[in-house]
Amino acid sequence: MSASQPHRAEWLDRTFWDRLDRLESLHRRAQSEQENAQRSLERLSPHEAEEVRQAWQRYCEVIAELDRTTAQFEDLHRCVN
Repeated sequence: MSASQPHRAEWLDRTFWDRLDRLESLHRRAQSEQENAQRSLERLSPHEAEEVRQAWQRYCEVIAELDRTTAQFEDLHRCVN
């Protein structure tokens, strides 16, 4: 992805290339972490996998409730102002 230094377009400023380099580095790190997490999940027993699924479902339910109550607070705040 990263363009080597001699082949970088001169009309794009250094800030652009610095941001691109940082983004590529973050992307590679995220890909590596995703692959490690996937390998860890593949090693789970069926019972452990079910526990993870249930924990994830509960987490999603709690986040949804948090989103709903936050929206209600924001609505109430708008009504007061």
